[in-house]
Amino acid sequence: MNIYTDTLKPEQPEFYDAVESLAEQAFGPGRFARAAFRLREGVMHEPELSFVLLRKEELIGSVRLTKIMVGENEALLLGPLVVKPEFKNCGIGAQLMKKAVSSAREAGFEAIILVGDFDYYKKYGFKQLPHKQIELPGPADPARILICPLVEGIESKFSGQARRYEVKPGSQID
Repeated sequence: MNIYTDTLKPEQPEFYDAVESLAEQAFGPGRFARAAFRLREGVMHEPELSFVLLRKEELIGSVRLTKIMVGENEALLLGPLVVKPEFKNCGIGAQLMKKAVSSAREAGFEAIILVGDFDYYKKYGFKQLPHKQIELPGPADPARILICPLVEGIESKFSGQARRYEVKPGSQID
């Protein structure tokens, strides 16, 4: 029984350093070489779609979503999903995942992409893609490139090179 009150809320700037520290603990310095990190590098995550879970005032988990492009289509990249080691296997990741997926759907996005373990992420609606449907800017096991279609049957729309999201010159920022 959980005697604590957990608070799930959008990530605010005051949590950035704590989230980075948690990611460092979870993934170490090798995280910078990963293909998913390369897509996020230099691009701000979506604060209204990125969440932290607090127990009392302590950050115990985080999930971030970052806009990317796949071919000519906008998608979200999930990651990192991190949970403090002493709180793993307590449902923290599940709470964060459910909130991230439902918020992305409500915000009108069509798909979330991630590089991760299919057996874990399939319960949140993620599917494996055909080999080379999406190509990442670095090595990644094709079996770990997953998509969560937020609109029925949208998977085939997302193909080609995944790259950082960039606002085109002259376009309006929402």
